[in-house]
Amino acid sequence: MLILLPPSESKRAGGRGRARLELADLRFPELLAEREQTARALVHVATSGDRDEAAKALGIPRTLVDELDTNAAIFNAPVMPALDRYTGVLFDALDAPTLPQEARRHLGRTAAIHSAVFGPIGALDRIPDYRMSATSRLPGIRLRSLWASAVTAALAQVAGPIIDLRSEGYVALGPVGDRDDTAFVRVVTEGPDGTRRALNHFNKHAKGMLVRAFALERPRVRSVHGFVEWARSAGFRMESAANREVLLVAD
Repeated sequence: MLILLPPSESKRAGGRGRARLELADLRFPELLAEREQTARALVHVATSGDRDEAAKALGIPRTLVDELDTNAAIFNAPVMPALDRYTGVLFDALDAPTLPQEARRHLGRTAAIHSAVFGPIGALDRIPDYRMSATSRLPGIRLRSLWASAVTAALAQVAGPIIDLRSEGYVALGPVGDRDDTAFVRVVTEGPDGTRRALNHFNKHAKGMLVRAFALERPRVRSVHGFVEWARSAGFRMESAANREVLLVAD
């Protein structure tokens, strides 16, 4: 099975040792051409003369324009596991650095994070710091056109169910296709009258807690139904819905 996670705009800086980015070593190696094209275009934008225009194209606030230098160095910067690189609400709730090694290895086998630069990568794949999102603009590249069909084809090779926790912007960069064994997880809250509404901040927190529990318990899941049943047994309010969706009801 595979749990698909969104990335985060915020990341830990730095890394250990002399290891550097090796695009060919990332999960789904069939995406190498798309990764090279996107990464090199990102470096090109970051090193262009007009830093204000470059930051605008990438969606980087003017106060963080120095992150262009981070992008310029992605092929030479130190790397760390993606689970540790990303921070923000979801990844803070997941709290990967505190997981036991077996739990981390389990996520390495069963989880992927969908980067705008690298496409879906293994949870333990080593990546550098960077700043780019699904809405960034690169010269001569339409991200959706570049990535969507290639990612869909790569995901089609995954054995077992796919549990999709990505935001809709990243789903557009790589739909899971027409597989029956997939589910898009939508987080909602329930009011006193039973009315449900979508969440934002707590959406990410709930997803992070769900993945942490999955890593710690390491259940054997062979279907979407099995994942829902496991989640319920782990204390989450989860139910199947229409259109291949699963609702996670957050308190």
